[in-house]
Amino acid sequence: MKRDPCSFLADVIEAGTAILEAVKGISLDEYGQSRLIRSSVEREFIIIGEGLIQLGYQDQLLLAEIELAPEIIRLSNRLTHEYTKINDTLVWGVIETKLPPLIQRCRQVLDQREQEQS
Repeated sequence: MKRDPCSFLADVIEAGTAILEAVKGISLDEYGQSRLIRSSVEREFIIIGEGLIQLGYQDQLLLAEIELAPEIIRLSNRLTHEYTKINDTLVWGVIETKLPPLIQRCRQVLDQREQEQS
């Protein structure tokens, strides 16, 4: 069964929020020393990337409203296919600078879509 495109936005928000919760109160050094936290964060980024890819398959115009999507999809692909080259500092930088605006934008787009449909 085909999912509603907005469900992929909800997946991005949920996974992004999980990342922020996982790193709340820790430093980059602590992140780098915790395989459990790194694994969790990387898995959630993979979910975000796949959600954005699936969104694009179903609604290219909706995906285009998420300006950070291409960058996050590239990160997700690196985490999946180039795991030996993962740079914790790069991932941490994305968490700090790109993830909050991504979540915020997905919420805005999702809210707008829900208002249009009601």
